Amino acid sequence: MTTKTLYLLCSAAPPVFDVAHVIEDAQARGWSVCLGLTPTAAHWLAESLDGLAALTGHPVLWQYPLPGEPEQWPAPDALLYAPATFNTVNAWALGLTDRLTVGLAAEALGNGTPATAISCTNSALAAHPQYEISLATLRNAGVQLLLHDNTPTDAPAPFPWATALGGLHTTAAQH
Repeated sequence: MTTKTLYLLCSAAPPVFDVAHVIEDAQARGWSVCLGLTPTAAHWLAESLDGLAALTGHPVLWQYPLPGEPEQWPAPDALLYAPATFNTVNAWALGLTDRLTVGLAAEALGNGTPATAISCTNSALAAHPQYEISLATLRNAGVQLLLHDNTPTDAPAPFPWATALGGLHTTAAQH
């Protein structure tokens, strides 16, 4: 079986704390995983970064390399950006690539790499008028979006990691 490369990019939202399990699930599905984090997500997971790098077999990245430094990851066959916060969704849709993860996601769209995202924000931010515009922009660019925006309920739905991972093979096979 040929291993495909998945860029797993994560913003700082509570589901990021499940990332080790997500990596293991993706690997069990035949993916080689490269983990990219926003700077805040990297701060949240600081004590786990070495273990996550060992788990993936690739360095965990959260900032751009210096000019002239070699690429540290192979090219992706698919990209999963989850959790994708309000800031991430808007930055990605607008092409604001000051963060490595958004830059990688923007390049994936330009390269035709299949991309899936799971949005994760609160109901107040989800009601901001730019948010729906940004979601529509990403959909129109071919991003498969799964919404997991928090609404006040007694029993919030679990974050749809498995659904996103399950759809990656289908999405990657179509490209």
